[in-house]
Amino acid sequence: MQRLNYASVGSKIYSEMLKVEGALAHLSIDLFMKELIKIRASQLNGCAFCLDMHVKTARKHGEREMRLHHVAIWRESNLFNEKERMALELTEALTRIQPEGLSDELYQRASQVFSEQELCDVIFSIAQINAWNRLGVAFHTEIGSMDKMMGLDTIQL
Repeated sequence: MQRLNYASVGSKIYSEMLKVEGALAHLSIDLFMKELIKIRASQLNGCAFCLDMHVKTARKHGEREMRLHHVAIWRESNLFNEKERMALELTEALTRIQPEGLSDELYQRASQVFSEQELCDVIFSIAQINAWNRLGVAFHTEIGSMDKMMGLDTIQL
């Protein structure tokens, strides 16, 4: 059961987060990579609301179902390209931050796969979904509660 409606109670901050979300819509990385990032972080954080929303969003935009099933096992899957694999690896490293932080080795490898702009955009995307996940987990946001508003109520899964 949802604990409180943070979008209403914290409407000013929520509105600012939506502005950031709007800016993230115009990044150098493609929609599918952004959704993969959101799905993987939501899996790791146990945010059912965000996981549900981003799986539906990815499907709405034509993501293949098998790739969605493989997000959790991306290391063993051959369904992701080099940039997607790096984005997923960064998502895991920055969602489960270790005491030593993001290793120089991983950052160096990422900087060889992504342009500076892409790397920055991937990291901003990871940071934003982690913020949303923390809200969803803290307030038990109801799965599917925003489907109609986001046009996800017609997705046939």
